[in-house]
Amino acid sequence: MPELPEVAGLAEFLDEHLRGTSVTTVQIVSFAVLKTADPPFNALEGRTVTGVRRFGKFVSIDTGGISLVFHLARAGWVRFTDSPADAQLRMGKGHIAARFAFTGPDGLRGVDLTEAGTKKSLAVYVVRDPQDVPGIATLGPDPFTEAFDADMLAEILAGSSQQIKGLLRSQSVIAGIGNAYSDEILHAARISPFATAKSLDREAVQVLYDSIHDVLGTALAEASGKPPKDLKDVKRSHMRVHARTGEPCPVCGDTVREVSFADTALQYCPTCQTKGKILADRRTSKFLK
Repeated sequence: MPELPEVAGLAEFLDEHLRGTSVTTVQIVSFAVLKTADPPFNALEGRTVTGVRRFGKFVSIDTGGISLVFHLARAGWVRFTDSPADAQLRMGKGHIAARFAFTGPDGLRGVDLTEAGTKKSLAVYVVRDPQDVPGIATLGPDPFTEAFDADMLAEILAGSSQQIKGLLRSQSVIAGIGNAYSDEILHAARISPFATAKSLDREAVQVLYDSIHDVLGTALAEASGKPPKDLKDVKRSHMRVHARTGEPCPVCGDTVREVSFADTALQYCPTCQTKGKILADRRTSKFLK
């Protein structure tokens, strides 16, 4: 799933390549992808792109009064081309969920939103204001806003009995962090994914805050300027524990372990994060604290 650094990279790339172009065609190919009806999606056609912004894991292509907002969910991605095809796509066929064509002073641009797999969660909204999208309206603070400091994080954690892994992933609490980067942040902070949020002392909160900025900041810098086709590989190259079950931890050499859930999994290092304890799989036994 694309998270804050990759979505920021996408927004930056699309802003550079689409700003000032005109929307020529909009094709909605998936029956389920479009979540709004007013304004109609074809109201975008003929409008000029004024900029592209990120809100958490959402991307908003603004056209001066109407915005095209999308969320890539778990298996969605962006395919960009300077040579867009003009064929009419068939509804419900293939991996393309939506296709957009743009015309600018230096030629054509094409953007496909694609989604692999059978579970379709990619979402497209055509709205007058990005805040009209429910998922954007309820977002928590962005980690890179000035207001998000260690004191704010301490206040958030102090009021929650949730396990820290789940809290970091909650978009209404902190915007943009998902399964992969929460694993990486907690590994960098040397915190168990199942530690209770309010149990962290002020020193641990500061370490966690610094880890959020270090991990996401490094990933942001690497994603900047990259085309969509390269962003997934950039993300994978920086993972120390996420999706590396069975491999040695690059910090201490211990074996990276995994806890599986119904539709996802987390990875962690016992030596770095749980004082050597192995966290039991929830499907078979209770968690070890």
